[in-house]
Amino acid sequence: MNTDLLQRGKAIKLAVFDVDGVLTDGRLYFLEDGSEFKTFNTLDGQGIKMLMAAGVQTAIISGRKTPVVERRAKNLGIPHLYQGREDKLVVLDELLGQLNLSYEQVAYLGDDLPDLPVIRRVGLGMAVANAAAFVREHAHGITTARGGEGAAREFCELILRAQGHLEAANAAYL
Repeated sequence: MNTDLLQRGKAIKLAVFDVDGVLTDGRLYFLEDGSEFKTFNTLDGQGIKMLMAAGVQTAIISGRKTPVVERRAKNLGIPHLYQGREDKLVVLDELLGQLNLSYEQVAYLGDDLPDLPVIRRVGLGMAVANAAAFVREHAHGITTARGGEGAAREFCELILRAQGHLEAANAAYL
């Protein structure tokens, strides 16, 4: 495990996720009636729940707006959901003001250019394995898993490991 990533992970109080390409595989599915659906990975959902149980706050910031994401956030208990917001750094600034946190206390997982300003600014900015090349070049780290295929779980476990909570989180299920 990269010691720089673990060092950065120690200070994290808020983990923020993009949706399309991070919590999903990035594909957009539209039905004939115009509605859409997305598929989410249960491993990612469990990782997010483990983070929250360890005291790390969570948020979603997505450029797209869809009821499916609202439902998923509610199902997981993610308290901070921002959809239809293209300027993610502006959203993060608002959230940091509400939570009284600094950029160094934030971890962000993204995959494409709208995520890049946040990835470059936060304490732990990561990209999924199949992120755009330019985004991967500027991230602190890259997951081995692809978006929608366990990348968020890997990201969550890195933070838990850095803070000494991963073994306890796993042992809770023994």
